[in-house]
Amino acid sequence: MPAFLSDVFHCIWQEKTKIIALLLVLVLLTPQSANGQSIDWGAIVAAIKAIGTAIDVVIGTGLQAINSALGRVNQILNIINAFFQNQIYPQAGINRARGVVGVVQGIYNVIRGLVNLNVASATLANPRQLEAVILSRNPGIIGLVPGPYTTVYQPLPAATDAPPAVRDMIDMTDATAQSALKKAIAIDAAADQLMNASDQLWAELGQAAPGTAPMIEAQSAAMLVKAHALTQSAMAELFRIRAIDMANTGAALKFNADHASDTRRDLTNMFVK
Repeated sequence: MPAFLSDVFHCIWQEKTKIIALLLVLVLLTPQSANGQSIDWGAIVAAIKAIGTAIDVVIGTGLQAINSALGRVNQILNIINAFFQNQIYPQAGINRARGVVGVVQGIYNVIRGLVNLNVASATLANPRQLEAVILSRNPGIIGLVPGPYTTVYQPLPAATDAPPAVRDMIDMTDATAQSALKKAIAIDAAADQLMNASDQLWAELGQAAPGTAPMIEAQSAAMLVKAHALTQSAMAELFRIRAIDMANTGAALKFNADHASDTRRDLTNMFVK
């Protein structure tokens, strides 16, 4: 039965006495017929009783059926609510999860402190300047790396002081070393941003309602993917450093072979003469 009709029937049932009284008053106030016939009060009373009986039987039965149906609906809703509270989202389990979040947050704070330890070790002025730049965790000063790097590791030899092949190898080595130092600054800065985001996610998880926790978990998963990408970027930089180191080793062997060839040719020419 529609809710509107249910409300109407319920109102009529509650006010049935007043409705019967109103009908009686309307009958009493109705003008008598012109022919002077007397009012048949018995018929009127019988009609009013019939109306009351109809209200009791029809509307009362309908309201009882509606109340019974609503009672069953309430029982079902109570069962569902209890299932969610006791099985899906038990309060005790939620409290334990929040407690675990707090414990893990404490461990994470210790790890963060270890990451931010001051590891600067240079003692002389020029190395300290370079070290301050590469440990700054500030990508805004990456452009300052070449100056102190050249001061500490010396500039590229002039063309008159070294063969072209040697100068090329030195230049490539310096370029790779500076790239690695710059990349390290950028990775440190990115790691700080990820840690800040992790702090916010942990704080939200500690207060999250059961329905919002999956949303925060999705954000955490996305952040984890970014962290893996950052790790891969650092690994690529290590590969580059290792590659240039191997290239330098190969170049040194080639230089030795060329030197041996030149020496052998000079000795041959000397004995020929």
